[in-house]
Amino acid sequence: MRELTLFYFPECPYCQRAMKYQEEIFREHPEYRQIPLRMVDENRWREEADRYDYWYVPAYFLGDEKLCEGAKDKETVLAAFRRAWETE
Repeated sequence: MRELTLFYFPECPYCQRAMKYQEEIFREHPEYRQIPLRMVDENRWREEADRYDYWYVPAYFLGDEKLCEGAKDKETVLAAFRRAWETE
């Protein structure tokens, strides 16, 4: 498994929804809690966020690979975690 990076704004309703999905996913798949998850608040770490190619939050990356960005459903967030879990 490799580290997932999530770029977000705390006040963004889509980011809040993604985090709600994460908690649901962790309850349904407790093994995914083992995936290293780096959460980057764009309000505090703008320079780091600028190094990645995305326009909308939330944005999930596996290394430099963008998995998804913007308002997504739970299945899309789950797919990001599944991909990290299956990647060595």
